[in-house]
Amino acid sequence: MKPLYNLATKIAEKALPLAGRFSHKLKLFTEGRKSVFDKLETEIDPSSDYLWFHAASLGEFEQALPIIEEVKKEFPKYKILITFFSPSGYENKKNHPLANVITYLPLDTRKNAQRFLEIVKPKIAFFIKYEIWPNFLAELKNRNIKSLLVSGAFRENQVYFKPYGSFMRKALSNFDHFFVQNEASVELLKTIGFNNITLSGDTRFDRVSRQIQYNNKLDFAEKFINSKTCLVAGSTWPEDEEILLSFINTTSEKIKVIIAPHEIKEEKIKALEQKIKKKTIRYSERENQDLESFEVLILDTIGLLGKVYSYANIAYVGGAAGNTGLHNILEPATFGIPVVIGKNYKNFPEAIRLRQLAGLFSVENSEEFIEVVDKLVGNEDFRRKTGMIAGHFINSNTGATKTVINYLKTSPGFS
Repeated sequence: MKPLYNLATKIAEKALPLAGRFSHKLKLFTEGRKSVFDKLETEIDPSSDYLWFHAASLGEFEQALPIIEEVKKEFPKYKILITFFSPSGYENKKNHPLANVITYLPLDTRKNAQRFLEIVKPKIAFFIKYEIWPNFLAELKNRNIKSLLVSGAFRENQVYFKPYGSFMRKALSNFDHFFVQNEASVELLKTIGFNNITLSGDTRFDRVSRQIQYNNKLDFAEKFINSKTCLVAGSTWPEDEEILLSFINTTSEKIKVIIAPHEIKEEKIKALEQKIKKKTIRYSERENQDLESFEVLILDTIGLLGKVYSYANIAYVGGAAGNTGLHNILEPATFGIPVVIGKNYKNFPEAIRLRQLAGLFSVENSEEFIEVVDKLVGNEDFRRKTGMIAGHFINSNTGATKTVINYLKTSPGFS
């Protein structure tokens, strides 16, 4: 299996530049990696010690962030390197102030791993959630560099637990410790011989719980909502928008709706606008406008959704109406508001649990959505109690970051 994996990686290394001619995202993926080693050689300070955090994309970065914040407080002598696998992660966070160096992760070949680690020489490597790269992990082990999996999540259908998964099980064996989100992950790892596991929970709870402490004030949101009931639909895809549209187009004018599409391409925004029958404005068009006279606001920008949720009375979180993957339900839940999602959420434990607690509603179509939201709008006591469940769910699941930090404090040779 290892020779096949390495062959496939080398083929991908050659083929991706060609594929990039037909895909903007793949072009960013390949072009960004061309200068990785030059960037590292220029920006890495050989006289400093680095902690290396690797995240696939934005979601994993959010899981890494509370740990990065804490290690900078507890261990200020270390510098921070962050790598991303995907362009969506790198392009959005390449200038984040908490890191000293931010770059793409080179493709997982042995040669790339050796060159990368020769330059960086990290004190510890943190891989987030699903990021398991066999050659990098093997080379870290060869160099006696500690590697940790943080906020790990495992499912029975993954390759590690299959008869043919020995190569990837070997990759897992290179981790010094696993910090996992749930008991199911603990038990699955034990079935394949691992005991170096801590049930820490998910650092995303720590991340979102801190959002309340920040300044979430947005003047445009206050003017637009104008003290009315507000539904915020975050990270929506076309499938989600089909569920939302019937409600938007028929609901009372007392309801304000803010939509933050996952993709903010012009053609996508325009297509959405054409389907909305209510008076609609884009965020980019807000200047010199009487915002309170509009009923729907489309956020055609990024970086504001976390704050906008603080103004919501009800949240709809996209991704589960289709098969793109449910987005972050914890961001709105931390503000103590009920959350509504689509039907495809079986691979998202936090959604399953919050629904069991009655702080989240899953709908299959626009009719079900209207029924749920009408009840939440019309019954303030029901809405408040449901929101309290969501807020308590966040507060009762924090602490994963502290668990990782305590491990670091007791690690030999790390201070």
